[in-house]
Amino acid sequence: MKLPQLVQTQFLSVQDVATIIHKIGLKTVFTRMADYIREDYLRWNDFEKCARVANHSKDGVIELMPISDAKSYAFKYVNGHPKNTVNGLPCVMAFGVLADVDTGIPEFLSELTLSTALRTAAMSAVAAQELARPDSKTMALIGNGAQSEFQALAFHYLLGIEEIRLFDTDPKATEKLIANLRSTSLRLIICSSIADAVRGADIVTTVTADKTNAAILIADHIEPGMHINGVGGDCPGKTELHADVLHRSAVFVEYEPQTRIEGDLQHLPADFAVTELWQVLARQAPGRRDADQITLFDSVGFALQDYSALRYMRDAAKELGLGQVVSLIPELVNPKDLFVLIHPDSHAAAGQADAPTQRAIQALLADNLAVPA
Repeated sequence: MKLPQLVQTQFLSVQDVATIIHKIGLKTVFTRMADYIREDYLRWNDFEKCARVANHSKDGVIELMPISDAKSYAFKYVNGHPKNTVNGLPCVMAFGVLADVDTGIPEFLSELTLSTALRTAAMSAVAAQELARPDSKTMALIGNGAQSEFQALAFHYLLGIEEIRLFDTDPKATEKLIANLRSTSLRLIICSSIADAVRGADIVTTVTADKTNAAILIADHIEPGMHINGVGGDCPGKTELHADVLHRSAVFVEYEPQTRIEGDLQHLPADFAVTELWQVLARQAPGRRDADQITLFDSVGFALQDYSALRYMRDAAKELGLGQVVSLIPELVNPKDLFVLIHPDSHAAAGQADAPTQRAIQALLADNLAVPA
């Protein structure tokens, strides 16, 4: 009897990702994640791309983010529910898959809640390396929630930011951030207003969570030479920047069709000029032109970054021997016979086989049916 081909999916949990960070070090993780993102953005035209698929409700959104090249297909499931924190739940939760294009086998399944925070911050830093002034040392961080520490440390490690000026409407969020980053060499300054926080800052990062058409950053806040990293405006009806800020800036985006729907760009006409970041990375378009130019990265998060994050986590887990094999796909003696998994005579059929085959079938039945074989 021909034995089934083993179909194995490697699974990486939140605890596994945390272990990767502890063993490799957060600075190295950010550096490598940024390298993977750059590598994939330089292959931009190799990917089949689309805007994410979103289902909206009054309290939030659930999204699927697919992308593929000739070898791998990736997707991320992610939500955004700002009210979740009241009930002790994360605002954002996610998981993702890397699958083989030739067979469709899901080869790698991973948490992406923690990994998304890492890749979002790494993406912000990659953009800022091209768009911010190279002598930038000070960043204003507006919104001190779950993403804030990752943004602060990515800019510290990858751009040499030394001072973070903090503002959040919730003082406890700022206290949390300061407690988490107390052991770093960053200078953390609590500010009484957005205007106070952004005054004199080289970089301004906005990463708020409320699903509203807000304008937390206005034209009066902007100074020559600033780079604005707009992270929180990431779905229809959710913005952070006044339209005048975009009009004063050179605007860069991840994937223009998606950003026009979801980003701060959503309130501007369709002919408003933007540049996709991959063009800057590939040296097909200029980034910052001079020291006084105001640049803006209207970041909404794009599936290619999740592809990069999944690739990196898969490779890091393999390097460290982390993760576990899970059974997502039935393992069948006859791939055309799926019903055998629940057929009442399956055990009798197994008993007629030779001993090694019998043991293999029994193991498959036990694994797939979760009953004693």
